[in-house]
Amino acid sequence: MTSELAPQETARGALRAGLPLGEGRHEGVAMTANYIHSVISTLRELDFGETPPASSYRAGQGNADATV
Repeated sequence: MTSELAPQETARGALRAGLPLGEGRHEGVAMTANYIHSVISTLRELDFGETPPASSYRAGQGNADATV
């Protein structure tokens, strides 16, 4: 896993993306970015095996007799 973003790194990245942050927002944005990164890292570790992509799902098709 990569190290967490510091508030200053987040501010520099936002500025490079054309989204300058106010001084009081650096820490909150860094915390949010780090949380999103941890969720994405967890999702990347999942083994979906033979699960077809979502684009192959067709609502309303399938076994109408299935029980939940």
